[in-house]
Amino acid sequence: MQDVKLVDAINDAIGAHGMWKLRLRTAIAQGHSDITAAKAGCDDGCAFGQWLYGGSIPAAVKAGVPYGVIRRLHAEFHQSAGSVLAYVESKDVPKARQLLEGEFTQRSEKLVRALTKWKHEAGAVSRAA
Repeated sequence: MQDVKLVDAINDAIGAHGMWKLRLRTAIAQGHSDITAAKAGCDDGCAFGQWLYGGSIPAAVKAGVPYGVIRRLHAEFHQSAGSVLAYVESKDVPKARQLLEGEFTQRSEKLVRALTKWKHEAGAVSRAA
């Protein structure tokens, strides 16, 4: 995989995952969501997760530490998103808000920081090549 494609995939992931907070806030405000908690909790259902688990990433990249870290953080992010929506589904708005502002936000920020670091590392590799 060319590092440019990796950087593009990471940029797309940062944007898409940034939209989750708005999506969850909307679900809390409306009392429902267009996605189930179970589906939101799966880390292989979004476009980035499909790419992350798909076959287009070379084995050498998958064997690297950044890939493993991103995969773990991405799974934790989706687990938190699913938990927020589970509270929405059970009509426990205070718990949903608490989780959104706490664990979900922390995990989201951690994922974005790790994606940004991976992007810069991949960009540095492509500039050196």
